[in-house]
Amino acid sequence: MATVLLVRHGRTIANATGLLAGRTAGVALDSVGKRQAATMAERIGAVPLAAVVSSPLERCRQTARAITAFQQGEPQQFVERGIIEADYGDWQNRKISDLAKEPLWRVVQANPSAVVFPGGESMQTMQSRAVAAIRRLDAQVEAEHGPNAVWVAVSHGDIIKSVLADALGMHLDLFQRITVGPASVSVVRYGEHRPEVVATNTESGDLSWLAKAPAPTGDAAIGGGAGNPAPEDGAAPA
Repeated sequence: MATVLLVRHGRTIANATGLLAGRTAGVALDSVGKRQAATMAERIGAVPLAAVVSSPLERCRQTARAITAFQQGEPQQFVERGIIEADYGDWQNRKISDLAKEPLWRVVQANPSAVVFPGGESMQTMQSRAVAAIRRLDAQVEAEHGPNAVWVAVSHGDIIKSVLADALGMHLDLFQRITVGPASVSVVRYGEHRPEVVATNTESGDLSWLAKAPAPTGDAAIGGGAGNPAPEDGAAPA
C-alpha cells in the first residue's frame, strides 16, 4: 500500500490575525508560513515522492511548490478540488473571536456532524468529499507507482482533521480532539483491512525511513513490531 503525507499549508496572515479565510482567493503564506513550509519541505526532501497534490487555494499551492523544490526527482504535480478548504459560507472572512459568540459555534465544537454553515456546506459533506478524494488518489498513486510509493496531499486544517478522523475510525463528532498545526505532516496508509495512522501533526523529526522502509503488508504487527528503520547518520530521530 502507498503512503500519503497529509500536509497542512504554512501560516497565513489570516491565521495570525484570527480571521477565518475559508476559500477567499489570494490568501498567501506570511513570512513565518514561508519558513515553516521550507522547514517541512526539507524534512520531506529525504523521501522521493511519486506525486504532490494540492488544494486549489494559493496558500496550499505555495506550500506544495516548497515541497517540490526540495525534491531531486520530478514528482507528478496537480491540483485536487476535493481537498479544498471547507465552504464556510457566511462565516468566511469573519473574525474567529466574533464567530465564537454565535450559537452555531458550540455545535461546531461539540457536535460537528450536525453543522451546516449558513450559505455553505455541511461538515459531513466536507469530510465525505475529502476522504473520497484522498482514498481515490491513494489508489491511483499505488496503481501507477507501486506499494512503496509515497505521495503528498497539501490541504487545510479541518480537511486533514476530518481525513485523520476517518482513518482512525472516529466519528466526526470527535474530530475536534485532533490537532493539525501549520506545515505539520501526518502519515497514513490505506491497507486491505484498515487504514494505518502512522503519525499525526509532526513538526520535526527524521522522515528518511519512509524511503527505506519495505512495502507495508497491511497487517497489524502483533506486539507492536520492530519499528521503522533507523534514521540516516546525523539525522534527528523521529
